[in-house]
Amino acid sequence: MHFTARFKWPAAVHAVRAISILEGAVFVIAIRAALLFGLVAAGPAVAQAPDAARVQRGEYLFHAAGCLGCHTEKDGTPLAGGREIKTPFGSFYGPNITSHPTFGIGRWTEAQFRRALREGVRPDGAHYFPAFPYTAFTGITDADIADLWAYLRAVPPAAQPNKPHGLGFPFNIRLAMIGWKALFFTPGEFKPDPAKSAEINRGAYLVNALGHCGECHTPRNAAGGLDRSKWLAGGVLPEGTAPNLTPHPVTGLGKWSPGDFSDLLKMGMTPDGDFVGGEMAEVVKETTGKLSDADTKAVIAYLRSLPPVENRVRKPKS
Repeated sequence: MHFTARFKWPAAVHAVRAISILEGAVFVIAIRAALLFGLVAAGPAVAQAPDAARVQRGEYLFHAAGCLGCHTEKDGTPLAGGREIKTPFGSFYGPNITSHPTFGIGRWTEAQFRRALREGVRPDGAHYFPAFPYTAFTGITDADIADLWAYLRAVPPAAQPNKPHGLGFPFNIRLAMIGWKALFFTPGEFKPDPAKSAEINRGAYLVNALGHCGECHTPRNAAGGLDRSKWLAGGVLPEGTAPNLTPHPVTGLGKWSPGDFSDLLKMGMTPDGDFVGGEMAEVVKETTGKLSDADTKAVIAYLRSLPPVENRVRKPKS
């Protein structure tokens, strides 16, 4: 009897131990699963943090590049296109650049977006007309293009079809842009001038690449090419003129103080107490007025470093 009792007791012990071992295994598996779930759950948050930062930087670049003005109709949906851009060659209409897959750029890749800015080429291989200022945007750095792309991807889609350009023959021939580019377009990322300060180089990048100020403030020839010998010395627009921004004391801004420049860029106020109107008022509201103080100073430093060019801008008589 004692032998039998001793024989049965260890079996019970083994059963308890087996249960304990099983519970321990389940506990370990549960802990590991919890850790794995925590890592998986935490993964996207960690991975998305840089994206959120890119979107924020992209929004700043979006304003610095003045994208809203050309891609938004008056009182229309932001970036849904439709804004008329008048030129001597006819009317262009800014396209929809929201994330809509049909009417916008929702099906584009980042590489296609980069090529559009850097080379002036659409995803289907056709050449853009230079009303799209790729002649300036070509200088935007790859890093800034990536951030700008991240921001545009976050813009809500707008189901607004694009308007066809109002161009007559022969200005509506896109193949002609191959020759135009050969004459007037040099693609390539902005390269800082080692002889200039970091501040002046930053200003040059903001003015010439992102801000594409030369598109309005530089004279053009009969073919629409920029006269780079008179860079930023003023231009004639279909609805007015863009002033000479060089520091020429008579025809330019040579008498302006840094404070005068700052007041104009931040508030749109000129040295005589007047305020800019029209398209420049929109530029101040959506672009220059949103620049950081450091970037505003950089723009001023660059403009004041330009060689003075004598060029009195006058609207030609119709």
